[in-house]
Amino acid sequence: MQVIRNLLFSKTSLTALTKLQPALEYECFQSLLELKSPTLSPVLTQYEPLALTLHAKGKVRDIYEAGDDLLFVASDRISAFDHVLATGIPDKGKVLTQLSLFWFEFLRDVVPNHVITAKVEDYPEPLRYFADQLRGRSMLVHRAKMFPVECVARGYLAGSGWKDYQQTQAVCGIRLPAGLRESDRLPQPIFTPATKSSTGHDINISFDETVKLVGLDTAEKLCDLTLRIYSLAVQHANARGVIIADTKFEFGLVEGEIVLADEVLTPDSSRFWPAESYRPGGPQLSYDKQFVRDYLESIRWDKNPPAPSLPDDIVRKTREKYMKAYRQLSGKELEL
Repeated sequence: MQVIRNLLFSKTSLTALTKLQPALEYECFQSLLELKSPTLSPVLTQYEPLALTLHAKGKVRDIYEAGDDLLFVASDRISAFDHVLATGIPDKGKVLTQLSLFWFEFLRDVVPNHVITAKVEDYPEPLRYFADQLRGRSMLVHRAKMFPVECVARGYLAGSGWKDYQQTQAVCGIRLPAGLRESDRLPQPIFTPATKSSTGHDINISFDETVKLVGLDTAEKLCDLTLRIYSLAVQHANARGVIIADTKFEFGLVEGEIVLADEVLTPDSSRFWPAESYRPGGPQLSYDKQFVRDYLESIRWDKNPPAPSLPDDIVRKTREKYMKAYRQLSGKELEL
C-alpha cells in the first residue's frame, strides 16, 4: 500500500502503477475501494481515498493533489448558517459539478476557466481506479492562485443585501433608491464583494476595500467580469423561467491570466427563483438551499454545533429543488 501511496501523482510516476504486478495492483486497489467506498451509501458525505493527498477540505468540496493539477470532488454535504449539517442530500454533489460544467462551457467565450476535464476516462491513470466514485461529481482542474474575495452580483434585494439595505439604504456602500421592498428588482445589477471564509460567515465589503486586497486594476477587472457573466446568465435563465436573484463567483490566476474557478451559478452559490411565482415584497419560493435555511429557522436551531439532522421530507424536497434547477437551466438530465 505504501508503494502505491508514494507513486501516486509523483511528477515522473503517474503511470508507474501499471508496471506493478497485476495481482498486487488489483489487490491493493480493491482494498482501498472496500475500506472507503462511498457507493455503499446513496449519500456521499465523506470521500477520502487513502492513496490521495488532501489539498483542502471545504464545507462541500474535497480537493486533492494531482501532480501539478488538482482534483475537485463535490460531496453531498450541505451547509447552512456556517455549519455542515448532519444529513446529506442525495446527488447534490453531482448537481453542483454538472451545473458548474454547463456554465463553464456557456461562458467560455467570455472568460476562461480552470477546468482541464471532467471525463474520468481522461484522468491520469491512478484516478481511473476511483471512476465509480468520481464520475459525475469531480473535475480535474488547473491549480489557480485564487483572489481573496467572493465576487457577488446582485440583481434583486435579498439575503444579506436586504438586511444591509434596511439598516443603511445601501449594499456594500452602494446607495440604493428609497422604498425598495424585499425581493425587489434593482434598477441595475450591482457588484457587492465579500471576504472569503472557509470557516466563518463571509462579510460584505465595499469596492474600496476590495481594491486594498487585490489592487485597483484587478478589482475593476473582477467587477466587470462579474457583472458581464451575471448579465449573460440572467438572460439565459430568464428564457427558461428562472430568476437569478444573486450569485457569487470565484476567480484566480493561471499563468497570469484571470480564470473563473470553483463552482459557477449553482443552487449553493446562487438564489434561483421560479419566475412564475415571483412576487416582490417578501421571501420567494426557490430552487436553492434557502428551503433548508427556512426549515432550520422553523425548528429554532440556535445555530451552534452540533448541527441538526434533516427529516426525510426536507431531504427529498431539497433534492427535488436542486434537480429542478439543473434540468431547467441546462436543459439536460443529470448524469447519475
